[in-house]
Amino acid sequence: MGILSNIFGKIFPSSHAANAQGQQTSGQAATQAAPQAAPQAAPAAVPGQQGQASQAAPAAMEQVDVEQVLNDMAQKNSQKLNWRTSIVDLLKLLDLDSSLAARKELAQELQYSGDMNDSAAMNIWLHKQVMNKLAANGGKVPADLKD
Repeated sequence: MGILSNIFGKIFPSSHAANAQGQQTSGQAATQAAPQAAPQAAPAAVPGQQGQASQAAPAAMEQVDVEQVLNDMAQKNSQKLNWRTSIVDLLKLLDLDSSLAARKELAQELQYSGDMNDSAAMNIWLHKQVMNKLAANGGKVPADLKD
């Protein structure tokens, strides 16, 4: 997924599976690689020693505080961007194309089934989906930003 993998690449550190794969292969492979990283990390922690192994799993996954990363970026940005509710502002903050064409492409990547001519509804849906994808791929995302 091109645009989604670009979003991952801007938020996650290079050691994160989604970003590392996104830099080496196509965007679609990056998205496929990231979800596999979480299930593999969690079962490895369960059979091990009870206290230490279960605490080691989060370190191996390197969960990223998405809110903190984006807030830090927003503080350094000269524009006042409302990334918490606006997909356009989120894309601008990440220095990615926020045009309607780019958002329609992102909607296709995320399999949006609504009317792409209703950009307001599509934008709201996109923002939630991006936050959900970030959370599903190792990002710590506040509950109010997800579905």
